[in-house]
Formats: sequence, structure tokens, C-alpha cells
Amino acid sequence: MDKIQHKIIQTKGINIHVAEIGDGPAVLFLHGFPELWYSWRHQMLFLSSRGYRAIAPDLRGYGDSDAPPCATSYTAFHIIGDLVGLLDAMGLDRVFLVGHDWGAVMAWYFCLLRPDRIKALVNLSVVFQPRNPKRKPVESMRAKLGDDYYICRFQEPGEAEEEFARVDTARLIKKLLTTRNPAPPRLPKEVGFGCLPHKPITMPSWLSEDDVQYYAAKFSQKGFTGGLNYYRAVDL
Repeated sequence: MDKIQHKIIQTKGINIHVAEIGDGPAVLFLHGFPELWYSWRHQMLFLSSRGYRAIAPDLRGYGDSDAPPCATSYTAFHIIGDLVGLLDAMGLDRVFLVGHDWGAVMAWYFCLLRPDRIKALVNLSVVFQPRNPKRKPVESMRAKLGDDYYICRFQEPGEAEEEFARVDTARLIKKLLTTRNPAPPRLPKEVGFGCLPHKPITMPSWLSEDDVQYYAAKFSQKGFTGGLNYYRAVDL
């Protein structure tokens, strides 16, 4: 981990924190929610040892990158603009692109908006789904999954943040990263995001207490608003 280098790059009027390691063909990793560049640490070390240059930013709103407060600053155009600016600043013409969760969504948009900058795409967790031209995404989610669906619950600014604040950040991170219920996440308001069972959370082999503390420290410092604003900008 000590071999991974860190820098701040100015792009599109904000500062983006970037972690990188290695030389050779560039692989750009895009994380999801509630994650950071740190989610790709193992892949970065592995690929760098195989002759690749591994690059993982904290996306806008996360970690050590700037976090504009308004959801209108988190559209696909903003995120892709950040990433194109990042590639330009690093002198990279084209990259292999790897995305997970929201990073996968933005990877799709990257390929649609700037296919000239992408060599190949690998996406995890989120499949490609063309939008329904007759109905906005959140409206479609409400119709199919109900008002208690987590993305619908995230729409009200400040509501999820207030509920998250009632829970120890490290415990919240553990719960979010280790949940394995395949059903669509639904949380009625009377239950709330912050209502977590008090029973011990079993840690998987790929997540350590030190890892959780890293995430918790960054989210305690930055808050969750930046990450939640991606959901609030869905219809934009």
C-alpha cells in the first residue's frame, strides 16, 4: 500500500484526489457508494505488478476530492467532465475503464459520451439499461419498487444524512459493505436508515477492521452528501 502514490488534480473547477501506481497501459478504476479509491487497492497492486498503470480517483463528492453541496453538480456530464480533465492532466489519451456500482453507471456514460478515450470496458454490479423515454428514472423506481426503495428514500436532501448521523460511522460502513440480501433494499421511514441491529456484524475475509476505519475516517470528515447527490441527480 505504501507504494501507491497520491496527488490532487484540478479539473473542471474542483480538486480530484487520485491514487496511482505502476507504469504501462493505464487502467482507470471508478468506485461506487459508499466507497473510495481504496476499494480498488488490491486490484491496483496486482495490475501494477503485471505491467499496468493503475489509477483510482475519489470521485467528486468523496474522500479527499471536493464535494459541491448541490445535487445539480453531480450529473453524468459533471462526472465525465472531471474524468476527461483528469486524463488530460495525466497525459493519457485512452484507458482501460473499470467501474463498480455508481462507477459502472458513470463508465457507461463515459463510453457513450467519449468513446474515443476508452480502450475497453469492464463493469461490475450494474447492467446497461436504456432509459424509458416516457418516464424519469425515479418515477419508474417508485412505480416498480415503491416509496420505501432506498433510491427513492435518498431523494430528499438531508434526510438520509440525518439518519446516518445517528449511527456510528464505522458500524454503518460495515453494514452497507457486508449486506448480502439479494432483495431490493427497502427501508420504511418508521424503520429508518440508521436503525441497525445490535448483533455483531460478521466481517468477510476481504474486509478488515483497518479497512473499515479508513472508510469511516473519510466519511466522518466529508460526510455522505456528495455520494447521496449521485442518487439525487438521477433524473438529470
